[in-house]
Amino acid sequence: MQQITSNVYVETGNRGCNTGFIVTKDGIVMVDTPFIPADAKKWRDEIAKYGEVRYIIDGEPHPDHVSGNCWFGGTIIAHDGTRQAIMNAKPEDIINMLKRMAPDQLPLDPEFKYRLPDITISERMTFYLGNHTFHLIALPGHSPYQVAVYIPEERVVFTSDNVVRDMPLFFQSVPYGWLDSLKQLQKLEIDKIIPGHGNICDKSFLQEMIATVQYWIDAVESAIKRGWSLEETVEKVTLADKYPQISQNQFRDGIRRKSVAHLYEVLKK
Repeated sequence: MQQITSNVYVETGNRGCNTGFIVTKDGIVMVDTPFIPADAKKWRDEIAKYGEVRYIIDGEPHPDHVSGNCWFGGTIIAHDGTRQAIMNAKPEDIINMLKRMAPDQLPLDPEFKYRLPDITISERMTFYLGNHTFHLIALPGHSPYQVAVYIPEERVVFTSDNVVRDMPLFFQSVPYGWLDSLKQLQKLEIDKIIPGHGNICDKSFLQEMIATVQYWIDAVESAIKRGWSLEETVEKVTLADKYPQISQNQFRDGIRRKSVAHLYEVLKK
């Protein structure tokens, strides 16, 4: 766990997404939850040293960000679409993720359950706790339901997977919306960005993230302009110039294939 400001703590070492919390004089606000039960319980015990969890903000709908909700108290806030995604989730979803990422955590803890958000937003929301302001901003990109959490007093923003320090996933993406959302993040008065995965970064990394998203869009748009079919595009758009080792990793190549297929279907329209 890293303390990145006087009141903001972040964990980037768990298997799954980055998680964080903000200490206010009236309690704790968490952003995203560890999806591996053992990590979630450890995180819960660590947070308890700093105060009571008053709110949890789910930054996106994907299982590695929301499946740990059940291990914590407090009121959960998320996008409308995230609540619907959790309603549709099945135990098999997290079991399959644990098989791949943490087989030592199986069988699934019998106390596990999907916990739904109590409050949802569609565009933006601001709430106040202690001396802190929490701006929740819907910024479609990695999914249509991404929510950034901006805390101006700390000059920090949590982005979930709209910003990552690794290969991004486009399975459910809104590609041009993603570019627009990154440009919106550039307007914030921030010193630190907590990405969905990878090391904490500063505002300068946003330009690199914009270039990465544009790179994927350009690669697939080029295939469409050449008249390639979906199948041809998935096979030929290898992205090897940017990710030279991808073909040697079956899981990452599977991510590439799904991402390219989704981009093709979206950009073709």
